Amino acid sequence: MTTTDSPVSPERVSDPSAADLATGKAVTLLQRVILPRPGDPLKVRSLYVDEDRTRRVRVRDRSEVTVPAGGEVSFATYFNAFPASYWRRWTVLDQVVLGMRLSGPGRVDVYRSKADGSIIHVTGSTASGDDRALEFELDLTPFEDGGWYWFDVTADDAPVTVHRAAWWAPQAPAGEARLSVGICTYNRPDDCVNALAALAGDPVVRDLIDTVVVADQGTKKVRDAGGYPAAAEALGDRLRLVEQPNLGGSGGFSRTMYEMLEHTSATHHLLLDDDVILEPDSVARAFAVARFAKRPMLVGGQMLALQDRSVLHTMGEVVAPEKFFWRAAPNTEYAHDFAQKSLRRTPQLHRRVDVDYTGWWMCLVPRVAVERLGLALPVFIKWDDAEYGLRAGEHGFPTATMPGVAVWHLSWSDKDDTAGWQAYFHTRNRLVAAALHSQYKRGGQLLRDTFKFDLKFLIMMQYATAGLHHRAYEDFLAGPQRLFPLLPTALPTALEHQGDHPDGVVVPSSSDLPLPSMSGTRAERFMKPPVTPLTIGRTLLAALAHNVRPPREETTQRPQLNISAQDARWFLLSRLDSATVGTADGRGVTFRRREPATFWSMLRRSVRLHARLYREFPRLQRVYRAHLEELTAPASWAQAFGVTDGRSAPSDRRG
Repeated sequence: MTTTDSPVSPERVSDPSAADLATGKAVTLLQRVILPRPGDPLKVRSLYVDEDRTRRVRVRDRSEVTVPAGGEVSFATYFNAFPASYWRRWTVLDQVVLGMRLSGPGRVDVYRSKADGSIIHVTGSTASGDDRALEFELDLTPFEDGGWYWFDVTADDAPVTVHRAAWWAPQAPAGEARLSVGICTYNRPDDCVNALAALAGDPVVRDLIDTVVVADQGTKKVRDAGGYPAAAEALGDRLRLVEQPNLGGSGGFSRTMYEMLEHTSATHHLLLDDDVILEPDSVARAFAVARFAKRPMLVGGQMLALQDRSVLHTMGEVVAPEKFFWRAAPNTEYAHDFAQKSLRRTPQLHRRVDVDYTGWWMCLVPRVAVERLGLALPVFIKWDDAEYGLRAGEHGFPTATMPGVAVWHLSWSDKDDTAGWQAYFHTRNRLVAAALHSQYKRGGQLLRDTFKFDLKFLIMMQYATAGLHHRAYEDFLAGPQRLFPLLPTALPTALEHQGDHPDGVVVPSSSDLPLPSMSGTRAERFMKPPVTPLTIGRTLLAALAHNVRPPREETTQRPQLNISAQDARWFLLSRLDSATVGTADGRGVTFRRREPATFWSMLRRSVRLHARLYREFPRLQRVYRAHLEELTAPASWAQAFGVTDGRSAPSDRRG
């Protein structure tokens, strides 16, 4: 690596906000060093500055920080360290340039980490009191398995100010690139407008965007939101607002991809959820990775927890082939809190993580991939993003979920979408995706797993959810030709049948029901989970025997226990006749009542359906795979959108 120290030079910089930090080696902006917003909670600071190494700094704006005499600021953080191993693995770059503008006397030290989290001092430089530009050329070669770069600034006997800093490429991308953004929204007009305002409000990001497509599927229209006129004016003719009936996430995102193909010359399309808080530089970072990628690839953003914003909820995911179910990628952890443990002190965050897919809360897809792969499956919600990532990988388009590229989104620990109406889509679409991509003739352990889920829900008195599972099996067995016809009707049908049983109806509060008949202390003996095969089998047999006996009559009106969502475990509920169970969002409860006749009839139905699934799965694999191109073709989706001859529907509106 080399270090240069020179007067500020704005040469070869197209971005006016960064023009005063580039020098001779910095050519293409990759990642800005950004600081917390003035209104950010204290915990959120840990994403931008390392609180363990930072003392009494003063943040002037999102790009300027002053360190008092004798103080220090460290940028060994999620948003400001440079994820060198990902750039090493996925892009053509073999060097990165760290550039910054400083005033005041101080020192800059550059560090790197290894895949095991060990830290190495790389280089450093001192700055005089003059306004100077510093530049460090840094090698990406040692980062095959993991590691980050970052830097610290220490003030001498007077304050030192970092006016701007960024990570740059020492070369230009090979070809011209244009970015479009697609936002799918349903009855969240204010959230959608906030996302538009975030895109428009950052000049660097705004100048990268060619088109923003909003697929509005709700009855509360985005165009009627109070902030829409200002956001539309800021984006100007870049904004394309399309209104259509609710076709779910797969229909909304497919519509934005369709509009990108038909009405723009964009080379890359970024999918964004409407209900996110956006760090705008994440958009620029994802686009930069895509522009320097060795081959066309999907670039995803990680998920930060919306309700606890210093928490990295998920780093990346894979689909476990034997069960065909998603899970955390190897060498990752859920819910890492940077306010509790910094990047510098967390070795497991320094390995590079490889994934099968990336969530569509934020996912950049190259145009060439959309042209080859088609659009999403017509499955309304759930598994559309995972299936698309698997499909992309099978066609040679890899996926990376990039650290430092992220949105804040409601984590799935704050909701339970495996129960209620969403259970239908989880189950049906998992089977569809498995039929398309499972390497096993009968899905491996998939059908054993779905039967276990049925049994679990029945034992937990969730008859409505089990019934939705059975409907999902039947619709999967009906074949791929049913997917498009079901697209506009699947949600109202699932909502209608969610209320077939009492457990599918949410009551505002347990206080709306009689007091429980059993004391919490008495129930404590049921709370210890069975862990050995013997105790698990014994508890399961007891649950089956319990459903031979009729429930006590008084339990149909009076719950035995009030149970919180986190305590609603099968080994507790299997011993009860009734209970209220809190919903995951804390907004209500469901009153679950044991119904032995329902239990046994639904269990028999599950056995029959699984026997049929086992027999027919090989045939269904062939049928679904034969229809994949038709299911994902833009022309097929155009019919669902009501678009003919490539022209937009009359409901289209320009910003």
